[in-house]
This record gives sequence, structure tokens and C-alpha cells, in this order.
Amino acid sequence: MRRKASLILLALAVFCTALSPLVRWYAFPRLAKIPANQYQDMVLEAKNATLLDYGTMKAKTVPKVTVVQTLRGNVEASQKIEKTAGKDVVVWDGLSYVQGPDGKMVSRIPERYIFDAHTQEPVHATGEMVDGDPVTRAGIEFKWPFLTEKRDYEYFDAQARTTAPIHYKGTQDFRGVRVYYFEQTVPWTKVPFPKAMPVKGVTPRSLAKTGTTRWYTTVRKFWVEPVTGAPVYGEEIHKEELRGGTLLGGRDKVTAFAGHVKMREDYISSTVSLVKSKRTVVLLMTSYLPWGLLLLGLLLLALSLWLEARGRRPAGPAPTEAAAPEPVSA
Repeated sequence: MRRKASLILLALAVFCTALSPLVRWYAFPRLAKIPANQYQDMVLEAKNATLLDYGTMKAKTVPKVTVVQTLRGNVEASQKIEKTAGKDVVVWDGLSYVQGPDGKMVSRIPERYIFDAHTQEPVHATGEMVDGDPVTRAGIEFKWPFLTEKRDYEYFDAQARTTAPIHYKGTQDFRGVRVYYFEQTVPWTKVPFPKAMPVKGVTPRSLAKTGTTRWYTTVRKFWVEPVTGAPVYGEEIHKEELRGGTLLGGRDKVTAFAGHVKMREDYISSTVSLVKSKRTVVLLMTSYLPWGLLLLGLLLLALSLWLEARGRRPAGPAPTEAAAPEPVSA
């Protein structure tokens, strides 16, 4: 009976030990993915910012500029692309909407971001664009890969339509969450005018006729939770200028926007809570289950060997029967 139990425990030990690396290296890369229907939004603010008044063409200080960013998963588009891509694909239809203190639009830039649901690598397909202009992305945007590493990554800049390294700067604690801090500096770069302008009747084509150009620079900062690859906080020190041309009335340049853009407090709290819950799910597949199965396998192996050893222990000497007393002769 002990030998039969020992063999059963040994089989279970082998099963658990073999399952441990399979969960981590086979199941996790296939099961961990961004859902195709995910929706998220974020509000950022730049207080005491500089903003161009297109009526007077003069820059002025305003109490606040608000940036609303939304990402909406397009399930229908992702399913269509998956048929030819041969992989799980996510399509995010994004919108960056900037408004002044009076609530009026400053700029409105849509984009379509297509990427691998598991690795977050870009997938190139018809419809990939920024503000209606076709682009071919390289590098990540919005989200880092699962199990982010302590290294530099290539990051796509939607304003400049270019990719440049975003640098790992160290590990920090952000509101009780261990995060990796990344930073990218985009030097002054000539960029297109948004197709939706704050002044009615003004278009990128009409601005081009004046000879005026738009330039942009930013210092982009992200605090990324490494297990999920999700940013829990972000900032940008953002500057835009209009340069040259007849629009400026003889001036060389004028500030179109300048401000330190930060995530609004209520969105910080909700983002941190969401990332903490997602982190537990990822850790279940990458740490808790693999290590738990391995330890369980070792425990079952030890128990199996113990039962086997007990079953093989030699039995003690058989008890001897007491001899019957002989009769005493008279």
C-alpha cells in the first residue's frame, strides 16, 4: 500500500515540476495580452501655461491648459487585420484633445495605433496613421511590454512622426508601487500643423502659403510598473513655436504653447489602483504559480521518497514462542 502511494506521489511530483516552467515560458507568453476592446482615458493639465492667441498672434499666460487623451479598442478592425497578420492584434483609435481655459479647442489630433497584443510591437497595416497621415511606426507607444526590463526602449513620437530612444533612468517608489523611470528628450523639430486648427477657416495648407512653420520640443517622462508594463504616471515639459513667414508680422518666432503637462490627481489614483490589480494577475502566471508548482513538486518528491524508504525498511525479528513447561517428576 505504501509503495502504491509512493508511486502516485512521485507521478504528481513529476507533473508539478514539469508544469512549473510550462506555465512561465509557454502559457504566459500566449495568455498574457492586451484585450482588443480595451478603453482608457486620461486627463493631463499644464497650469500657468503659455498659449498663443490666434486673434492677436501674441502669446499669453493662461491659468490652465487641459489635455484629454483617449484610447479605444477597435475590435472589428483588429479582427480584420488578424486574418492576414497571423497573430493577435490590437487596434487603438486614439485622440489627443487640447483645450484652453475657456474650454475651446486648441488642437485635436487623432491616431490609429496597431500592435501585437502580446509583445506590444507595432504591426503595420492599412489605417495606421497620425492625424490622417499614414505612418509606419517603429518602437513602442503608450505602453511598455509585459515584464519591462531595465534598459532603453525605442519610443514613437506622434508629433514628430519619428522614433528615438527613451532612456531607463532608475528604479523608484511611486505611491507604494515599484516603478522604472524613463525619460526622453525630443530636440527642436519641425512638425506638421494639426489639421484641426483653433481658428475657423485656417488650414495647414493656408498656413503653408504664409511660409510660417511649426516647431516642437519636449522632455517626456514616464513612471512604468515593470510587471504589467503600464505607466502609472507621466509628465511632459512641452514647447511649441511658430517660426518665420508673413503670419508673424516680421517676428522670427512666437510661442504657440509652453507648459509642464502633468497627469491630473484623480487619474493618478485610479491608474495606480488599476495597475496594482493587473500586476497580481501577471505575477500569478510569472511567479506565484511557477514557484508554487515547483515547491509543491519538491515536497511531493520528498514525501514519496520517505514512503518508499519506510516500505523498504527490514522487519524486526519474529517474536519467539515461550516453551511449554515440562512436568516435574515426583
